[in-house]
Amino acid sequence: MTELAARLRARLPARLAAILERRAERRRLTPIVPPGNVAGRALMTVIAIMTFLAALTLGAVILVSDTASDWESEISREITVQVEPEEGFDMAGALALLRDRLSGMPGVVSVDVLGDDATSRLLEPWLGAGTDLSELPVPRLLILGIDEEAPPDFAALRADIENAVPQASLDDHRAWISRLVSMARATVVAGVAILSLVLVATILTVVFATRGAMSGNRQIIEVLHFVGARSGFIAGEFQRHFLRLGLAGSLAGGAAALLVFAGVGWWASANSATPQADQITALFGSFAVGWTGYLSIFALVLAIGLVTALTSRLTVMRQLAAIDMLSPVER
Repeated sequence: MTELAARLRARLPARLAAILERRAERRRLTPIVPPGNVAGRALMTVIAIMTFLAALTLGAVILVSDTASDWESEISREITVQVEPEEGFDMAGALALLRDRLSGMPGVVSVDVLGDDATSRLLEPWLGAGTDLSELPVPRLLILGIDEEAPPDFAALRADIENAVPQASLDDHRAWISRLVSMARATVVAGVAILSLVLVATILTVVFATRGAMSGNRQIIEVLHFVGARSGFIAGEFQRHFLRLGLAGSLAGGAAALLVFAGVGWWASANSATPQADQITALFGSFAVGWTGYLSIFALVLAIGLVTALTSRLTVMRQLAAIDMLSPVER
């Protein structure tokens, strides 16, 4: 019995030490900032909304910029030959003649006659579905693929086409494509300006919302400061807390914006056979932001999260500096 009591007395301090150590560890794992409160949820909602608007604007700018680049490249890839109908004119023979004549010309890599179905789809918004082209004097088109590295002499090509078929005319689209490109570039500039304003509004909103959320934690900051916690430790705890809030909100807003782009792109691809979808696709592309858009939106999400964390850290440091400046009576 004596030996057993001695062993118990020897083991008791070690067990007490282990218990106290586990309790201390649980205290260290418990966050000093409340993980969820009304101010934190409101801040996360505000960040999600502003990130959603900023990501939509950023994606729209990327889409318009990519579409403008596609329009510019199409100038050097394709041109069109239009054949006007006349009474008693053999349209099929003229199209076959032009196709055979243009196929062998230098600088022309392909010649495709726009079929009846494709022509009907182009005219469907104005004439309706099921248009019989044989009963209407509808111009017919040939699409010429151009060698971008060695394009043909367009003046000589135009003259040769008009000599072969006087009813035919060459349209290289340079006039209206250049106008569309100019309009698209102006739209991109306007979009960048709007994006800048949205980003500034987002940053300001995050700053004020973070400060508002921090005001509810002022007592925690003061208590930690008075018991001797270092300013860097207190600021780091709040910085990590608000970084999680900022990233959660910005990820939600960025994901919602990507879902919008994916939904519109799916709708455009699902309705690709309709004239309306063809016109939208011709103007705005396939609504796919691509890897550039994904990376830009991801960078935007990270930037907003970092702004939230940095704002919380600066706010805590200023509050601590203000506390240090107060007199003992004011404290």
